[in-house]
Amino acid sequence: MNIKELLLQEIESSSDVLLAQTLDFLRFLKTKPTTEEISVDPSTEKNNDTSNQKMKPEIQEATPIIRGSKAEDLLKFASTWQGDDFEECLQLVYQTRSPAEF
Repeated sequence: MNIKELLLQEIESSSDVLLAQTLDFLRFLKTKPTTEEISVDPSTEKNNDTSNQKMKPEIQEATPIIRGSKAEDLLKFASTWQGDDFEECLQLVYQTRSPAEF
């Protein structure tokens, strides 16, 4: 059976609510720009996460700062911005933060 036949078989046994969600998702996928072809093998397990790991971007995870931390604890995050909207975010911080009273 090919993918289209499998989809048609599943459509026949699905509820209208599920079909509406599936249609929305399919329309979303058709408008989303794709960079690589995705192959679907119905014999693979549903819990197989190896294909998802290849598509994830390489982002370094930092350990969360615990309460009562000091300003020096923030130094390990210096120069680690991973985005293209740094200036926009910085301006938002300047515009929305409260004046400090010492």
